[in-house]
Amino acid sequence: MAPVKASSASDDFHEFSSLFERVVQDLTAEECGNPEIGVAMSRLREVLEYNVRGGKYNRGTTVVASVRELLPLTLQDVETIERALVVGWCIELLSQFFIVADDIMDKSETRRGKLCWYKKEGIGLDAINDSFLLESCTYRLLRKHCSGQSYYLNLLELFLETSYQVELGQALDLIGAQPGKMDLDQYTETRYKAIAKYKAGVFCFYLPIAAAMLMAGIDQEEDHKNAKTILLQMGELYQVQNDYLDCYGDPSIIGKIGTDIQDKKCTWLVVEALKRVTPEQRRILEENYGYGDVDKVQKVKQLYNDLGLSAVYRQYEEESYQRLQTLISQHANGLPKEIFLGLAHKIWRF
Repeated sequence: MAPVKASSASDDFHEFSSLFERVVQDLTAEECGNPEIGVAMSRLREVLEYNVRGGKYNRGTTVVASVRELLPLTLQDVETIERALVVGWCIELLSQFFIVADDIMDKSETRRGKLCWYKKEGIGLDAINDSFLLESCTYRLLRKHCSGQSYYLNLLELFLETSYQVELGQALDLIGAQPGKMDLDQYTETRYKAIAKYKAGVFCFYLPIAAAMLMAGIDQEEDHKNAKTILLQMGELYQVQNDYLDCYGDPSIIGKIGTDIQDKKCTWLVVEALKRVTPEQRRILEENYGYGDVDKVQKVKQLYNDLGLSAVYRQYEEESYQRLQTLISQHANGLPKEIFLGLAHKIWRF
């Protein structure tokens, strides 16, 4: 059992990203020579290269960093860390399954500074099947590297349950964005918090930490419940930040062109606006929210400016971060606080 050296965040990122080609090989090499499906394997490699490579890899590297924090050094052998890296890649694969499909549903144009996969010439709605392939690859990779481990079944159930919850969150998101008559009453704080919980909290924050906990032998319900209390709050802050950047962020920096207003999404901005509008301002939202027309989008953004939502956001961000510090103090219990503090730092005013 070969020991591993101490690692920094930059080391984890480099080690994680350098494993990508092996992940692709694991998923495609064995069947590339099969005359029946060789062409499909070539397509799968293209899907992986375009959609999975790149990005910050926050979810994937969180698994590795958390395993390092949770396991004593004597148990951090090369094989264990390598499995943590692979589980991190499983989360990145699953993430791209959701993203490829989500971009189609939202009619998005760009992602990570380049065209969304379905917008590429010759792809179109075939991207739907490509997203299915990404999902299947998640479980093929997980089985190949973890099926012999005692935590495999719990890990598999965690991935499946998380996927179900994300899909529920997506359903809530899409129901609010259905075409037809505008109903501003649907944009409630309760609905928004549910979307943030199921779309962001459970996937982006709870899944990586929970996976690391299971790999470290921490499978008690109370431990996972305490971790989730912290991580769901973190997910809400993350979702609010995404909503703000969708409207106010620079596409050249955030890597995508925001479409939440055009798509009639239940966002933090519209929920907060409805708390503050006059009857006349509410009519502006009714007449302009959910349309692709540039002038209508601009009228909504101007209303947000008139209501001072940028200042409201800054206050929310500060208060939310303070709440996170309190939750970490109250609920980390036997888990290393560094796991949660490190993750919070990644999203704090990113």
